[in-house]
Amino acid sequence: MANLMRMITRKFVGGSPPPPPPPPPPPPPPKVWYEECSIHDFQLGKTLGAGSFGRVSVARHVKSSNVYAAKALDKASIIKCKQFNHVKAEKDNLQRIDFPFIVNLHGYCQDSKSVYLIMEYISGGDFFGYLRSRGKFDENTARFYAAQVLLAFEYIHSLNIIYRDLKPENLLLDEKGNIKIADFGFAKEIDTRTFTLCGTPDYLAPEILLNKGHGKAVDWWTFGVLIYEMLAGYPPFYDEEVTGTYQKILAGKVVFPGHFSKHAKDLLRKLLTADLTKRIGCLKDGVNEIKYHPWFSGIKWDEMVHKKEMPPLKPKPLASPEDTANFDSSAVAPKRESSIILTPEEQAMFLEL
Repeated sequence: MANLMRMITRKFVGGSPPPPPPPPPPPPPPKVWYEECSIHDFQLGKTLGAGSFGRVSVARHVKSSNVYAAKALDKASIIKCKQFNHVKAEKDNLQRIDFPFIVNLHGYCQDSKSVYLIMEYISGGDFFGYLRSRGKFDENTARFYAAQVLLAFEYIHSLNIIYRDLKPENLLLDEKGNIKIADFGFAKEIDTRTFTLCGTPDYLAPEILLNKGHGKAVDWWTFGVLIYEMLAGYPPFYDEEVTGTYQKILAGKVVFPGHFSKHAKDLLRKLLTADLTKRIGCLKDGVNEIKYHPWFSGIKWDEMVHKKEMPPLKPKPLASPEDTANFDSSAVAPKRESSIILTPEEQAMFLEL
């Protein structure tokens, strides 16, 4: 017995052993999947948002009356902007993914002008709008949503998928106020490292800027940037010029506002380090080093993954399943029809989706 006690003492010098990881969530019910759908199977409604080569609209499936979000991606713009691989990656990755805090894909189709991804309709609105209207979040609110993002990253990393584009604009809230990560255009399945320069300037990890090759650690860097932005109201390396932002990222100096708690500052220093041998999330104990950091004390991970915790943000209740009251449609640019006609060779490329 004495020898056993000495072994236990040696193994856990400096404190108690970390709590065991929470059990995995129960298998979700099978997703509704439209194997051979056409965009004509859906009645398109109001526009929820628009980007450089696509827009998202509410879409009601005519036969079932189920409501989705149809992401229409202009083929000519995809070719012009050389985004085919990103579109294919988004479709392929979302087909593999099924997790409470990630938007579900329910089908895809195309016509002569567009590719359509039939997505889960996340009706609570965009997370960035809530952050912008409040200026910043208190630590309890930031911690809640950081925990949900962490669980999503833990899940996709188990599939060897890295996300690479975390920012408030790519997060949505469901009708109860839980996070849903959207826009998997920059996500990629990796074996070791990848070298593609992609992401949003304020959130780029130093190893991406230095073209050293990157892996799962970039997601934990962006995770730190997100936590900082939620608490401060602005990202840690903000500059009016992109080159200035890059210089600050490479310099690695993080200035903390006075209201940040000591645990928040400690966590962020460990996430926002250029030294990959010190960045938590990708060290010996993996994601558990983040989950059981003191800043996350009080988070019940098993209850969080089952959505048993009460979200701090409350979207407006919906008048109908197709209600878009939580989205600001006034900021969406009018739709412009493309006049470009694709060649047969270009159309054939999209058959590879």
